[in-house]
Amino acid sequence: MFKKILSVILSCLLVNVAASVAYASSQDDKQARRIEKVKKNVIKLGVGSEARVDVTLHDGRNFKGTIREITEDNFLVLEEKTNRPLTVAYADVAKLKGKNGLTAAKVGINVAKGAAIVAGVAAAFTLLLYLVIPRT
Repeated sequence: MFKKILSVILSCLLVNVAASVAYASSQDDKQARRIEKVKKNVIKLGVGSEARVDVTLHDGRNFKGTIREITEDNFLVLEEKTNRPLTVAYADVAKLKGKNGLTAAKVGINVAKGAAIVAGVAAAFTLLLYLVIPRT
């Protein structure tokens, strides 16, 4: 009887330890994915006077400015109000909003290029049909 109780207790402890390890690793994965997402968004915005961000940190601080430098673990923001440089770790970011006027211009240029290509293909196709179809 004592062996059965001891084996049940040991089994419960083993399941508890396994569940704790699985939960901790899933939390670490979630944190790592969140940090990578923030990093990817910062890289997408780029650096310079057009790369504007509104950053909210986990401790509740909020500031606006422009991204001046991007590194592996953090990014440098020149704060709008004080012109003070702030180094922000990706892990500290709770919320990030940003825009880059140059990025929008690039998208507009690419859309214009695509429209020009489509128009060129349509014109070539129309010309080809005009030349190939016999006139009656």
